[in-house]
Amino acid sequence: MFELVAGWGRTAPSTAEVTRPTTPEGVAELVTSAGERGVLARGLGRSYGDPAQNAGGQLIDLTEFAQLLSFDAQQGIVTVQAGMSIETLLSIVVPAGWFIPVTPGTARVTLGGAAAADVHGKNHHRDGSLARHVNSLQLVLADGSISVVTPDSDPELFWGTMGGMGLTGVILAVTLQLIPITTPAMSVDTERAGGLDELVSLLVSAEQRHRYSVAWIDCLASGRRAGRGIVTSGEHAGAAELASARAKETPRYAPRERATAPTWVPPGLLNRGTITAFNEAWFRAARPQHGALHSISSFFHPLDAVAGWNRLYGPRGFLQYQCVVPDETTVRAVLARISGAKVPSFLAVLKRFGPATPGPLSFPRNGWTLAFDIPAATDGLDRVLDQLDELVAESHGSVYLAKDSRMRPELLATFYPQLPAWHALRDRIDPNRTFRSDQSRRLSL
Repeated sequence: MFELVAGWGRTAPSTAEVTRPTTPEGVAELVTSAGERGVLARGLGRSYGDPAQNAGGQLIDLTEFAQLLSFDAQQGIVTVQAGMSIETLLSIVVPAGWFIPVTPGTARVTLGGAAAADVHGKNHHRDGSLARHVNSLQLVLADGSISVVTPDSDPELFWGTMGGMGLTGVILAVTLQLIPITTPAMSVDTERAGGLDELVSLLVSAEQRHRYSVAWIDCLASGRRAGRGIVTSGEHAGAAELASARAKETPRYAPRERATAPTWVPPGLLNRGTITAFNEAWFRAARPQHGALHSISSFFHPLDAVAGWNRLYGPRGFLQYQCVVPDETTVRAVLARISGAKVPSFLAVLKRFGPATPGPLSFPRNGWTLAFDIPAATDGLDRVLDQLDELVAESHGSVYLAKDSRMRPELLATFYPQLPAWHALRDRIDPNRTFRSDQSRRLSL
């Protein structure tokens, strides 16, 4: 069946033939019978741009391919089919005293998609990206063979797949090493900073004390207030912390939607005026807290509480721009460009990354990452983002492929210097380019 599909930003939908196999053999058959436009796996569609689209070709929807294959509750090792969401995985492992080692800002991504994007989280400074915790991947390769790949058995294929945006094969299953937790609650500190220097200082201090840290940043603030924001950091709460808080009931992992975005939002609802007002209110509402108890969902995945929140940006959708740069000076330059152009964004976060993995297309690397959402209807947006790309390229930084929808292809090799090695891997395992996406065609990946 041909269907119109889009990324979470809803900026460039395209039509593809979507199939929903239920067995590994069914997936392999679809791969080997792919037409000239190729084939691509798709999960829950939470990449922001076009990485999970394949105009005129085939999409293998794996969301029904979501079984728990094994769970060693003593060692914390779990194997799941790639279509299982992080939310579902957490509902299984949290009651047993385990937690996923890395989670992005939404739990509504599949494990296969998380691996293909090599996702990162609030603990990258300490634990790295998801690839560091994956023991093995089960892949359908271009010739239809099914292979279990580990960092030792075929390091080029393993690291090329983690972050490879689904272009090395269809991920069927993922085996993960989980981390132990005592309770399904988080102990959270909140601090407020009046400018970028203070924000950076608080964030560095927080990551030295806590496993998880991130900062919301006001991209529209200028002058002495430029770079002001709120630092949130935390740890998994222990039993003693719950006892001292005199919790009325035992906390559970029970994510739920508290609101639903309207099915239609008028164009221009989120603009410079409304977002400036929101940012001011959000900053003033933040109150310093130490050791406040939060649920896992509210700390890691707050936007999941609003169903369809991407619709709030109106019919033209939105873009998320995420970059990593090596130093605070470049962060300051990026913020100055955003603020000077009055680009409206209220979902903006700053975080420090630790070391990179060997993955040639893995995004996280030592430095600072800044991510922000922008309504696609913003005047002059293409020019501003092209200027940001140049700033990032000059600093030897990178732009995240899982968020990208408009990068200039000539900058790809600058952002990802190991690109030739990744192309060599594809020449070895998929010389006919069976696996394709709208993004791969746009960027000549």
